[in-house]
Amino acid sequence: MAKWGQGDPRWIVEEREDGTNVNNWHWTERDATSWSKGKLRELLVGIAVENEAGHCEISELKQVEGEASCSSRKGKLIFFYEWNIKLGWKEFTRGMILPTKAMATQELTVKRKLSETTLQIQASSPVALGVRIPTVALHMTELFDTAIEQLYRIFTVKDLVQKFSKSPAVLEAEKGRKFQMFDGNITGEYVELLTNKKIVMKWRCRNWPEEHYAIVALNFVPTLGQTELQLDCKGVPVCEEENMKFCWQKQHFEEIQGLLQLITLNG
Repeated sequence: MAKWGQGDPRWIVEEREDGTNVNNWHWTERDATSWSKGKLRELLVGIAVENEAGHCEISELKQVEGEASCSSRKGKLIFFYEWNIKLGWKEFTRGMILPTKAMATQELTVKRKLSETTLQIQASSPVALGVRIPTVALHMTELFDTAIEQLYRIFTVKDLVQKFSKSPAVLEAEKGRKFQMFDGNITGEYVELLTNKKIVMKWRCRNWPEEHYAIVALNFVPTLGQTELQLDCKGVPVCEEENMKFCWQKQHFEEIQGLLQLITLNG
């Protein structure tokens, strides 16, 4: 078993009473029922089928009964769901009743909207990478007893990153450049860098679904000789919420606090 601060962070066991399931490595489960109901309504309502016999369109979601959950076991995401769904629909036949001018105009508008929706979906999703997973957003803050310039350097200078992470890192803090931390367990790309003000990154853990990235924004705010770091993160898989909080609080914030104390002692 790796010692605290060394090796693969997923196997680290911290000395604490609840250390039996550190990083939620063994098993963690989150309820995704509410999110799934909204997504089912979004995906199903408006679907239309049309042929020479007529036009049929799903108009409403009358009933949605069931549940869904997202679990994580040894770094793998597992999805459970069971649904009983009743849909409302409307149908238009061809050749039974000749359309009036108003009906013809309405039908043309519907077709145009459906066509526009299809084009938007195709433009935004050129490659199907799999099922979209439920995600959450996080907001965390930490106060550091250092100047804003020093804290910004700790996140953007390779040697300092390796010191607080206690592991090899590969990074070049420039827009569009990629980075690796914690022996490759954390990877990503710099999206935006405003010196001493803000860093935005595409950010992922190795055990997340392939090609899934969260967006992490770090804002540096000076406060009376100290610096407040504000972290906003969007797109974290629901099952990885606690892992993400742990990663930033224990492996970033607390380790950086220790590094700053060491820098101060060494002058």
